[in-house]
Amino acid sequence: MSSSVALLVGLVAGVVAGAVVACLLLRPRRPDLPRAAPTDGTAPEAVLSRRLLDLIDPAVVLLDADDVVLMANPAARSLGIVRETRLLVPELLELARAVREGGRRRAEVSLPGSVVGGGPRQVGVLGVRLERGSGPAPGPVALVLQDVTEARRVEAVRRDFVANVGHELKTPVGALSLLAEAIEDAADDPQTVRRFASRMTHEADRLARLVRELIDLSRLQGGEPLPELVPVDVDTVIAEAVDRTKLAASAKQIAIVSGGEGGLVVRGVESQLATAVTNLLANAVAYSPESTRIAVGARARAGLAEITVTDSGIGIPRQDRSRVFERFYRVDQSRASRTGGTGLGLAIVKHVATNHGGSVSVWSEEGLGSTFTLRIPLAETASEPAGDAPAEHDLAGGPSAADAPEGRS
Repeated sequence: MSSSVALLVGLVAGVVAGAVVACLLLRPRRPDLPRAAPTDGTAPEAVLSRRLLDLIDPAVVLLDADDVVLMANPAARSLGIVRETRLLVPELLELARAVREGGRRRAEVSLPGSVVGGGPRQVGVLGVRLERGSGPAPGPVALVLQDVTEARRVEAVRRDFVANVGHELKTPVGALSLLAEAIEDAADDPQTVRRFASRMTHEADRLARLVRELIDLSRLQGGEPLPELVPVDVDTVIAEAVDRTKLAASAKQIAIVSGGEGGLVVRGVESQLATAVTNLLANAVAYSPESTRIAVGARARAGLAEITVTDSGIGIPRQDRSRVFERFYRVDQSRASRTGGTGLGLAIVKHVATNHGGSVSVWSEEGLGSTFTLRIPLAETASEPAGDAPAEHDLAGGPSAADAPEGRS
């Protein structure tokens, strides 16, 4: 056992070289360290090595020729991949056998949620065969596991973001190019030129909105520090959002009805909160039929200001509800193309809520409409009447936020 541990130190030294150097630097300062082996037969170097393995972040597992676990540090056991002397993940056992036959191996292995608890984890694994130095018997195999779940998630998000941005930019840019050619060909037809020019203005506005929302999203995600949070009047935020949206609502003969509990004050950035509520209202207008109503209101609940936007639109299919706050995700791609939506509005709402220490959720049923609820901490605790739900939540024909199931965002 001690010889195996000593061999394993050579492997771990590459992963935790700094820690090894620190241990070596400490050795001259310990003249009292006995040179003779302890009474249990363990060499001092093996004791230090085992202590080092217990302290490092990577999970380390040592297997013998029969795949019996000779040693597993606390990181490996907390990961849930080892039970007593058994390694529970078949992919890791296969990797150990491959290392035993062919030497050093690197791989990425997905650990199922049933083993590690919670969601599945992705780990990078370095496998090395440790030679015993005497005899024909195969030496033990060491596996060093580093959790790379978050790194892979960030890489996937970055790839998707770049691909989506490229696709979204390509559509209006391509349309502008074609329209410019059409105008050039129709230079002698003023009516056609005016029609194409109007379409170019629409595509240019869409492109400008996409660029503006990309910049806003980048700022909200940490590109710039969040401004100082100051008291913000919720009534002012709602009034500003309604004013920004009323032109688009009037074009579809949609009435926006506001109400609820007045005088609420939250701590935040007024411009960001107004943008978030505007995006919720704009989303409701885009996905509501003509001549309907949208209700927007606020109330205090559990130390939070709940701002709800309720429509009686087409609703959101169950399989899409958990994804509507993702960047560029659209429930109805063809409808979004007609309305000029960028797919970033609800993502911006989510990041505004997060940056203010709040949250956003959605309740929806197909054919009945949707209720989006933005929750922002109040600037000061206000007493709220038990069970007092604002009446205006039902004005659009949908359920109130108090009755709507939460946790679907």
